[in-house]
Amino acid sequence: MYQFRLFHIAKPRQRFLVFVALPAICLAGALVLFGLWSLWITAEKSDAVTRDRQVREVRLAIGATLDELAQSQAGVAIWDPAFAEVSKRKPDLDWLDQNVGTWLNYVFNHEVDIIVDGQDRPLYAMKHGVRVNPEIFLRVQKGVAFLIAEARGQSSDQANPHERLPNQEIHPQSTVRTSPFAVHATDLVDIEGKVAAASVMRMMPDSYGAGATTGTEPLLISIRYLNTSLMQNLQRERGIVGARVTKSPAIDSSAVYSVALSSWDGKPIGYFTWLPEMPGKGILRSVLLQGGVALLALLGLLAALTASVGRLMSKDAKSIQRLEEARSELQATEAQALYLANHDALTGLPNRASFSRFVDEAIGAAGLDTLLGVMLIDLDRFKQVNDTLGHLAGDQLLQAVAARLVNCVGDCDVVARLGGDEFAICLADRRVSDDFSDAANAILSELRKPFEILGSSVHVGGSIGMAISPFQGSERTELLRKADIAMYKAKEAGRNDYRFFTAKMDESIAGRRVIEDELRAALRSGGELFVEYQPKLDATGRRILGLEALVRWKHPTRGNLAPDAFIPVAEECGLINAVGGWVLAEACRVARQWPKLSMAVNISPMQFRTPDVAHSIQSIVLEAGVKPEQIELEVTESILVEDDIAVKTALEGLRASGFRIALDDFGTGYSSLSYLKKFKVDRIKIDKSFIRRLGHDPEANAIVQAVIALGHAMALSVTAEGVETEEQECLLQIAGCNELQGFLFSKALPEKDLHAFFVEKHMAFDGTGPAPKVRRQVRFGA
Repeated sequence: MYQFRLFHIAKPRQRFLVFVALPAICLAGALVLFGLWSLWITAEKSDAVTRDRQVREVRLAIGATLDELAQSQAGVAIWDPAFAEVSKRKPDLDWLDQNVGTWLNYVFNHEVDIIVDGQDRPLYAMKHGVRVNPEIFLRVQKGVAFLIAEARGQSSDQANPHERLPNQEIHPQSTVRTSPFAVHATDLVDIEGKVAAASVMRMMPDSYGAGATTGTEPLLISIRYLNTSLMQNLQRERGIVGARVTKSPAIDSSAVYSVALSSWDGKPIGYFTWLPEMPGKGILRSVLLQGGVALLALLGLLAALTASVGRLMSKDAKSIQRLEEARSELQATEAQALYLANHDALTGLPNRASFSRFVDEAIGAAGLDTLLGVMLIDLDRFKQVNDTLGHLAGDQLLQAVAARLVNCVGDCDVVARLGGDEFAICLADRRVSDDFSDAANAILSELRKPFEILGSSVHVGGSIGMAISPFQGSERTELLRKADIAMYKAKEAGRNDYRFFTAKMDESIAGRRVIEDELRAALRSGGELFVEYQPKLDATGRRILGLEALVRWKHPTRGNLAPDAFIPVAEECGLINAVGGWVLAEACRVARQWPKLSMAVNISPMQFRTPDVAHSIQSIVLEAGVKPEQIELEVTESILVEDDIAVKTALEGLRASGFRIALDDFGTGYSSLSYLKKFKVDRIKIDKSFIRRLGHDPEANAIVQAVIALGHAMALSVTAEGVETEEQECLLQIAGCNELQGFLFSKALPEKDLHAFFVEKHMAFDGTGPAPKVRRQVRFGA
């Protein structure tokens, strides 16, 4: 009996040791080894990623140094007074000190600046802020000889991303910040055994055109050595510790790292060496040092937990299963997080943003004989399901509803979940209105069928509201608003039904009719509409380049109305051509008074749908006695997405006639690179919603810089509208923006105030002051 009892007592212990304790010990050891291995691999990868990031930062910093060097040269190289001075038989060296050498040295940290004449004879030199013998050129001539040849057009080498060479296209990956008229060769060079950034730029007057350069102008040679303040900036701003230039690469890459430096043609000139960050190694040492005690404690805790598991194995089986289910759900949720940008996480359907894009594109692609319907669906009795069966049941119900809705539509349609229990459907490419009624009936029939949710049969229905384009409008926001109104009418009528939007449902329609009638009267009377003009300035904010014409309505009872209050009504009721033509004629009349300033006029997308729109615009401008080259027509991105042959033909005809085309509010709509390539424009205007966030939102800074770089890469001029602060002006100047416009410089002015405004600016131009400030005065010109 004793032996029998002992056997039964020992047997569970053996099972525990064999099936719990021993596996736990083995697992613990494996986890420790795996953890150490994973930590080591992670540390290695972290160090590699950090090192690669620093390599990119080094290359970007060197590239930025080259671009900044050339950009800083342009301020004096392309300047009438400087060109005139160096063209003299005996230049005034004191004047060159004050306006060229000292300016470039103290403002832009140039270490060496040399001016040579058309025969490469040195005229002037400054080194470290002190004028020196121009013969110093002989010491650097060998290092910059190939740049001089490129700047004079004596080399057939392909331009690098930091150059503008004569008679050559800029590099496809160009980051150059200089104006299109600048001619310069910029690269890394070896000067007397020292690696330096060097730029050679032709000196020319402001008035030179692109074809005026001959290759025999004076040259401005600027040099910044890499082993100077640049290294200090890299350590201070980018965390590059111990940065220096060496003749040979580092031997121990784990402690010191080197990147080969070479000119664009591949000629090696040295190595950029620094002490790379090794966060992974530091973390590894810290964990190994401080985690030993914690590891022992964890092993002890694991032993205690293992013993506890042995006692609770039978009771915890269900708990382990629930934990496994929770882990699986968590993994699914993490995977869905990557999907949230354009899709609903629960149902997998497109979200509101994706649906909006689809509707906009479908409207733009719709033909004259096709209909498009926007349908909003709100589930009936959904809250009752959530309250009685729980939120899990509600989620499963939404997924089941989504699946049924998808099965009810065609391949060219889209189903989206807008939020909660609200769904949206866009029915595209329909021919008759009955198609929408049939679709609504089919959807309601599916929603009335029972849903099997968590073992229960659930009955719900739906209330549907519909708006059809073009009957209820041709804009997404208007269609959604009207569909929403119709959906609530369906709910008011007893639910589980559908309604089409009608005019009686929207009290605002009556108000729009009043606006239409009053606008017609205003056009007949001719005394209520007027145009204000907002100045546009160059990147310095000191030269007026043109004006933008902005229509206003002096309403007899409502006061001054902005365009947003009546232009949409004019587009809907067919008055936009009359309003747009009147505004263009007024703008041309004012433009004729100021022939040196460009005049920008907004053209509605609806005007481009009018036959012979190009001929109409040309007639108005020529009749006013204004050259088309003075007029800039601003269009919105919506006309591009329609891919209309008539629109494309009109734009091409206008550009061929001399008009410039500007793409307004760039970044708020479609902003596709393919549209910019397909529809040729001359300028893009960054929307003020991005400019307003400059200096406060890093994302806005990145977007603005990217748009400016994109515009310059496509040879487009870039205008920033809505500039209100000096900080925004400074950031836009640094980014290379071509034109600035906003309240910082001037609000929109009536015609009668323009002359006073220009006189004020001329007073600033004609006033006396220190000589160096002459180059900051306000000037007029295109």
